[in-house]
Amino acid sequence: MNSRTGRTGPRPAVLLLTATLTAALAAPLLTGCGSTGAAAPPVVRASAPASAPPADPAQVAATAAATNAFGLDLLHTLTADPGQAGRNMVLSPSGLATVLAMVLPGARGTTADELAKALHTELTPQQYALATGALGRPLPPTDGLTLRQSDDLWAQQGFPLNQDYLATLATAFDTGVHTADFRKDPEGARKAVNAAVEKATEGRIKNLFGERAVNPDTRLALTDALYLKAKWASPFKAGYTADKPFHRLDGSAPAVSTMRQSGTFRYAEGSGGILGEPWQAVELPYADGALAMDLLVPAQGGFAGFVKGLDQAELARILGELTERSVDLTLPRFHFDTANELTPALRALGVNAAFDAADLGGIPGPGTNERLKIGTVVQKATIEVDEEGTVAAAGSGVGLEAAGAAAPKQPAELHIDRPFLFLIRDTATGRPLFLGQVTDPQAR
Repeated sequence: MNSRTGRTGPRPAVLLLTATLTAALAAPLLTGCGSTGAAAPPVVRASAPASAPPADPAQVAATAAATNAFGLDLLHTLTADPGQAGRNMVLSPSGLATVLAMVLPGARGTTADELAKALHTELTPQQYALATGALGRPLPPTDGLTLRQSDDLWAQQGFPLNQDYLATLATAFDTGVHTADFRKDPEGARKAVNAAVEKATEGRIKNLFGERAVNPDTRLALTDALYLKAKWASPFKAGYTADKPFHRLDGSAPAVSTMRQSGTFRYAEGSGGILGEPWQAVELPYADGALAMDLLVPAQGGFAGFVKGLDQAELARILGELTERSVDLTLPRFHFDTANELTPALRALGVNAAFDAADLGGIPGPGTNERLKIGTVVQKATIEVDEEGTVAAAGSGVGLEAAGAAAPKQPAELHIDRPFLFLIRDTATGRPLFLGQVTDPQAR
């Protein structure tokens, strides 16, 4: 597993010996790493070119905005289903964009065009990978913050990989190669991949690839694991937490455990326009100041219209209007998980060729006539918010298969007693780590 640390500067180059890589891809799978008790398969690192340029800051900024737009597209698509619209949901736009950024350098033609359009990028695949990788460099851990992101590639033993493709992944994501025998032991391979993600997320994301998601036609699995544990800069005092009504979408109002504090926060409010009903927003910084949670709270009865009208431009406008203000704040505690097979959502966003007549010709190396396609795209995420802070994690995966197969002087009052959206982002780059909605704090 390759965990990325540090936010700036080029990644260190790592040695590539073609004979070593070929031997590793031909080695047998050591099944059942992590929780199964056996050793993990060896990792062979492809090399990042010593002269690899650092990511262009303008391209990094554009990619952060694009990832926000991609995340909102996913939220809109998933909540368009009436059965999902009223449920709690947490996504990691950053995690899914990263695994797709690992696919994009190997895509060609329509396959590449559709992926790029869905990801809202006009950069070249290599530029997009480099910018995405730069955004994913976590902060060094402190007493108040742990943020880790790890990216891995699992390849069928004996399946040759394009050296330029491997070098791009090494440059952008410091990604090495695990070997697995998907053909003969897909279940053992699935357990090994899942165990690595589980370990990287401190046990929070289990069984990322479900049963039959990995099969004998699988040739590669790409994964991103994201783990966050952060304390509030201004913790809520447990003694102020009390049961308060929360007005759900169905009109019921059960009493839920609700935190409270008064203090100075970045706050905004508005009404009308594309978002329709009045809304309020507040930003809660985490202890080191580099990350924050933004809470977007429409007026009672206006949640559906607000979510539908919220796009990247509106989100940027809201975040741009946040200014320091004294706020009397209440916020329910919440803890829930979300799991999605995202193929239907990506198809709804125009990504079709990658699943059908895919051209991923930039991934295989010489010596294979097999064509590849995307077989599955999965994500699991979890979030827990309490008086001390936030713990959140996400696992994202792609399986590639053989194709034959106005500020008043009085304090603002924001009592979050109704459905709301949340966004956890890097305040320096704007990268969205987690995005979701809370419609019932008691639901798990």
